[in-house]
Amino acid sequence: MTRTMMAAVMVCALAQPAAAQTVYKCTVGGKTSYGEQPCADGKATALAVPAAPADVDAARDRLERDKARLAALQKELAADEARAERDNQRVARAAATTRQKCERLRLQGKWAQEDAARADKTTVASARLKAKRQAEAMAVECPA
Repeated sequence: MTRTMMAAVMVCALAQPAAAQTVYKCTVGGKTSYGEQPCADGKATALAVPAAPADVDAARDRLERDKARLAALQKELAADEARAERDNQRVARAAATTRQKCERLRLQGKWAQEDAARADKTTVASARLKAKRQAEAMAVECPA
């Protein structure tokens, strides 16, 4: 707890303007506290707080620019992910449409072969030609 408090005091001290300040450490009844004023009982330890670096404003500006760039990159990433998801959905729909078309062509080919097998002598040539053309159409549309 003491290290945490000390770290908090140091961070606060560094965040202040460049003017150096004194921080007092007081221990009363086994409890340690830090403050800007000395202890009431006069038993305080003054801690040296280093002055803030001269380029704090530049670092703060750089941090703000970095935060803005991070936000822009996160927004761009989200847009890219959304675009990729839309593309994936479009490709999946196209693949489903192609599969459905191929299944329809297979079924029509099966029916044409059945028709050719049942055709009588006068229509057998026509039915075989129809079955052959159906198979060719399926081969073009649905390569194995």
